[in-house]
Amino acid sequence: MKKLHYLLFSATLLASTAQAQLKVEIAGVGSNQIPVAVAAFADESVAPEQVSAIIRADLERSGVFKVTDAGQAISDGANIDLAAFKARGVQALVVGSVTRQPDGRLAVRYKLHDTVSGTQLSQLGGEVQPKYTRLQAHRIADDVYEKLTGTRGIFSTRIAYVKEDRAGRNYTLAVADADGENEIIATRGREPIISPAWSPDGSKVAYVSMEDRKPVVYLQDLMTGRRNVISNLKGNNSAPSWAPDGNTLAVALSKDGNTEVYTVRSDGTGHRRLTNNAAIDTEPQFSADGQTIYFTSDRSGGPQIYKMSVAGGNATRVTFNGNYNISPRVSSDGKTLAWISQRGGSFSLYAMDLASGQELRLADGATEPSFSPNGKYIMYATKAGGRVALAVVSVDGRVKQRLTTKAGNIREPSWGPFMQ
Repeated sequence: MKKLHYLLFSATLLASTAQAQLKVEIAGVGSNQIPVAVAAFADESVAPEQVSAIIRADLERSGVFKVTDAGQAISDGANIDLAAFKARGVQALVVGSVTRQPDGRLAVRYKLHDTVSGTQLSQLGGEVQPKYTRLQAHRIADDVYEKLTGTRGIFSTRIAYVKEDRAGRNYTLAVADADGENEIIATRGREPIISPAWSPDGSKVAYVSMEDRKPVVYLQDLMTGRRNVISNLKGNNSAPSWAPDGNTLAVALSKDGNTEVYTVRSDGTGHRRLTNNAAIDTEPQFSADGQTIYFTSDRSGGPQIYKMSVAGGNATRVTFNGNYNISPRVSSDGKTLAWISQRGGSFSLYAMDLASGQELRLADGATEPSFSPNGKYIMYATKAGGRVALAVVSVDGRVKQRLTTKAGNIREPSWGPFMQ
């Protein structure tokens, strides 16, 4: 029997791996982009990476901004002719500085100016170890995004995904920044790994491994490297999903012969059955408030999305268009449902406004959707050029990105939560 060899890693390793593993390609942009100029930060050459370039790339990737170079280095303490930038059509200006401290840390400071009103919109400052330069730049980009859109930015969040070599003989569960940088390996082995799911506090990832020749749900602590079994009952144990409180997961179990939805505590105890139907009930997902579970069931003759109370009771059908609807995901604000629908012979990513029931087709050739923590983007797996890669689309369908790797396939994306 093949065993999974997993790599223990520490918080230091989480922060120190800096090689680019994924390449981001922007395939579309949003309409009504906000014109923003990002100046080179004063003395940013003392940092291991160019802070302004990271900020610029983050804002461009969002599709929300029309980003230009200010054409000069501008310190956060400089007197700036904002009217001149306004005359160039720039609405907001990002400036800043990087200063090396006596203890080796870097003081990274920035200011955001509104050129139209001539006022300062925001500022941030902090001292970080050089290895956290990229994270600090992401935080600044998050602040710019939030101040200009009113929505929290997701550039400093992380993603998890599974990499499979071309021969299909090695599987890796990886964690990286949202832009694909700073990849680290959480676990690897020769048997398939599927369904990674972040804990609400971002410290752990639940996933399914086939290393024991059957699906078993594991929990990996990303800070200590410890791994625990969450569910290894008779039959298949699959599709873990976290409740918002971080104390409970929903799973799909076939321990009694038929696949049903259960809940289980995060320490692996207290399995409780929720569904009780002759059909297959699987892929559970908690609602944003933790009171409802969405799941896939073929009780109507083909797979459709249903929902029911966590307390139990009857299930209500949610999807009605198309004969094959699977993989429900709910946005963090509880307003949008994303899922995969097979219509006309192909699989497509759809989103539904839960209040109105209005559907929107976002991407074709899609599987395995995952919402960004601000609910504005969805990451999914897609096949192109003979490989499986990751892609991102905004919930309005206007902004599209693709994350590719040079070797093998990447799939099973899971977008992590906001980090406090």
